Amino acid sequence: MSKYNMVEYKISGTDCCQLAGKEETTQMFKIAICDDENLFTEELKELISGYMMEKGLVFEIDTYNSGEALIELGIEIVRYTIVFLDINMDKVDGIKTAEMIRKVSREVFIVFVTAYVDYSLEGYRLDVVRYLLKGNANFQSKVNECMDAIIDKMNYSVTKRKFDFKEGRKEISLERLLYIESKLHILEFHIMENEEIVYTMYETLNVMDDMLSENGFIRTHQSYLVNAKHIKNVVRCKVILTNRVELPIPKARYTEVKKKFIACQGEV
Repeated sequence: MSKYNMVEYKISGTDCCQLAGKEETTQMFKIAICDDENLFTEELKELISGYMMEKGLVFEIDTYNSGEALIELGIEIVRYTIVFLDINMDKVDGIKTAEMIRKVSREVFIVFVTAYVDYSLEGYRLDVVRYLLKGNANFQSKVNECMDAIIDKMNYSVTKRKFDFKEGRKEISLERLLYIESKLHILEFHIMENEEIVYTMYETLNVMDDMLSENGFIRTHQSYLVNAKHIKNVVRCKVILTNRVELPIPKARYTEVKKKFIACQGEV
C-alpha cells in the first residue's frame, strides 16, 4: 500500500463524498463579520470557526464593529468570500453596507444577521444568501445550514491525503498544511489545527515536491516546501506566512518563487 493516498472530497451539505481522480483548485476562505455587538460577534465567530474546522477548510475571520469600517475597504472588500452583516447598526446599517458591496462585487456572499424578520425585499434585491435571526433557539444549526448553502453554491472541493507519519497514519487536509521542512532526512509537516501541530516522517523533500507541486506548493528553499495559500508576502530573502512565520529564500530562487506566488494568487 502506498504511503501517501490522496482523496478529494466535495463539500456538499453536511456530507463529504469521495471524488475519484479529479484535480480541483482549493482556496483560503476569507470571512468578515460586521456587527456592533461584540459578544454576539464572538459567538458567531466561534460557530463559523467550528464549522470550518469540522470540514477541514482553511479560513480567516475578520471582525468589524461598524458599517463604516467595512465600507472604508472600498474595492478591497472583494478579498472576502463571505460577509455576515448585522442589519441594525448605527449610522451606516447593514442594508447600506450591502449596497456598497454590490456596487463593487456580485460574487461576495452576503448573509444578513438581524433581530427582525421584515427585510425580505432588501434581501432579494441585494442577492442575500440567508437571514440569520438573532436569539433563534436553533442558531447554531442555522449557521451550519447557511454555510452548507454557500459551499454548495461554490461547488467547493477539498483535497486530503493520508500520510504515514512517525506519529501514526493521519489523513490531512492539504489546505491545512502550512509548510514542510527538511531536517537531516526527517521531514517536519507543519499543520494548522486548533493550533499548529508538527508531524514527522522519514522521506526526502524532493518526493514531496513532486507529489504536491500540482496542489499549489512552492519549493522556496532546499529545505522548505510551502503552501502558497498560506504565503502572505514574498520579499527579498524570505517568505512571510499568514501565521507570521518567516522562511528564507536563497537569492537564486527568489525570482522563480515570486513568479509562482503571483500565479497562485491569481488562481484564488
